[in-house]
Amino acid sequence: MSEFEVLIPKLGESIQEATITKVFVKVGDKVSEDDLLFEVATDKVDSEIPSPVSGTISAILCKPDDLLAVGKVAMIIDLEGKVSELSPVLKEETTFQKIVDVKSATESPQITREKISSNRFYSPLVKSIARKEGILPEELENIEGSGLGGRIQKTDLLRYIEDRKQSSTAVSSQSISVPSDLLQRPKVSVSIGAEDTIIQMDRVRKLIAAHMVMSKQIAPHVTSFVEADATEMVLWRNKNKDDFQSKYGEKLTFLPFFTEAVAKALAEYRMINSSVDGDQIILRKRINVGIAVATNSGNLMVPVIRDADSKNLLGLTKEINQFAEAGRTEKLSPDSLQGGTFTITNFGSFGNSMGTPIINQPQVAILAIGTIEKKPAVIETLMGDAIVVRHKVFLSLSYDHRVVDGMLGGRFLRRIADLIEGFDSKRIV
Repeated sequence: MSEFEVLIPKLGESIQEATITKVFVKVGDKVSEDDLLFEVATDKVDSEIPSPVSGTISAILCKPDDLLAVGKVAMIIDLEGKVSELSPVLKEETTFQKIVDVKSATESPQITREKISSNRFYSPLVKSIARKEGILPEELENIEGSGLGGRIQKTDLLRYIEDRKQSSTAVSSQSISVPSDLLQRPKVSVSIGAEDTIIQMDRVRKLIAAHMVMSKQIAPHVTSFVEADATEMVLWRNKNKDDFQSKYGEKLTFLPFFTEAVAKALAEYRMINSSVDGDQIILRKRINVGIAVATNSGNLMVPVIRDADSKNLLGLTKEINQFAEAGRTEKLSPDSLQGGTFTITNFGSFGNSMGTPIINQPQVAILAIGTIEKKPAVIETLMGDAIVVRHKVFLSLSYDHRVVDGMLGGRFLRRIADLIEGFDSKRIV
């Protein structure tokens, strides 16, 4: 029998495992090359995995909610159209069922159940420790994780178990009854009216929410503002945008100009291009600028322009346009979302003047661009001061006060504004 093993693909440079969210085929199905087989989810994005060959599904070695390592076999395709008498997935389910039946006689069903009734993912090791220590799924849900997207790691669980034992001992010695919910993260009580509509968060929105809460808990945020005069840049872009698109086939927006200025400023202020690991500051050598992109589903993705300081205006424009289109259609690859060292978000695209963005961990700063507006401004001329119409834009920088103080953050933001204001109207791409 000629067989082909379908592996969990490498989904990004830092991604080591993925969760199976959907299986589109069953044993015996005939598939052609590029037919969808299954869907996987990581902390960054969901990806549909197509068949690399044509044949018949001989075995399925995964099921929804399975957490598999990169490179592990997920399915087997028989190139000759044959099917195994007993699919390995059926063998696995039979073995698992026997184990559950044995344990159910001595353990609580709440503890032995493998699937937690939520979209939060747990590694097999974390599940095993939780069962051994008698931690119920509801209790596991309230443990804060230090992993990417708030995922619980082994050290988080062991620390929680130790703290729980110490709390239990202290309470017992003082003969005081403490409600268990006081030892967990407090939840806000929300009243629901008859006319209210309840919308369940999707998986991506839950990850975004967890990531934002984690960032605010970890990093003391400070936000600085500056208003920049972007008149020369605006006039040059408006004059040349049609010729630019005709020559290069790319729509020229304002975002590449700001990205170019940010990349230059990061090269001068290396401390902004860093991350914090405990009491260590990691200075990033590469300048990889993330661009926040809204998707049609209402969620937010941050694809990364790698080595942004080495690209000219045309190169930045091409990548930003590609990311914008892929983001709208939710076709961003997992690898494109990895490795960012600084992030830009554009509030101006929604007509907002300014904002206070949340830092995209593990970075230490994020820039928000407001809408560009015509405003009266006072300028100096040979005849004295004059009031003229100028194109102004607010820039706001949120930064991690653990490593970026007001002086550094203020100077970096001012440098970006100076680069925008000093735009060379005679430049050639």
